[in-house]
Amino acid sequence: MDSKTHWETVYQAKAANEVSWYRAHLDKSLALIERAAPDLNAAIIDIGGGEATLVDDLIERGYQHLNVLDISQAAIDTTRQRLGTVAERINWIVADIVTADLPSQQYDVWHDRAVFHFLTLPAQRVAYVRQVLDAVNPGGHVIIATFGLDGPEKCSGLEIVRYDAGSLQAEFGDRFQLLEASMELHKTPFDTTQQFLYCHFLITIT
Repeated sequence: MDSKTHWETVYQAKAANEVSWYRAHLDKSLALIERAAPDLNAAIIDIGGGEATLVDDLIERGYQHLNVLDISQAAIDTTRQRLGTVAERINWIVADIVTADLPSQQYDVWHDRAVFHFLTLPAQRVAYVRQVLDAVNPGGHVIIATFGLDGPEKCSGLEIVRYDAGSLQAEFGDRFQLLEASMELHKTPFDTTQQFLYCHFLITIT
């Protein structure tokens, strides 16, 4: 089963609060974004936004230029329906981030909670980093959350890659200045915990 078929199946079969990564509000992500982009005109893209409520909370705080990308059309459709007419203010992108056709130097903040650790092939990770460098403005911010070294070895039936701050920095390279790294113990809807690593990078200007 290819990635798109897998995720369409997941989102068609399960409600938003029936997946392990569900949180009612992504408070840690939201706080990092607010620190990175106090200007409400900042262009923000949420990678793998799916059915997450981060976009709802960003709208509530007054951000004007929001973009949500997910590989699953079903996930995007659910979120759009939840938002109602407000959804018209969001730029929705249904694509695999590794091959997505994104505009160059368009975004001030790139946020990804729980996509990067699904990229188990080195070529996928190289393509992802290339996408970030092309799509984010020089001096822009990149917020990545992955499973930490004590996190699960699989998620949604798929193999993942676990990271600490050093190994994640190595994947992204010298253009990415690590500003902050922290851990979060995420409590799943099934009353288990998962360790997440959050890293906040600044893209240096060459």
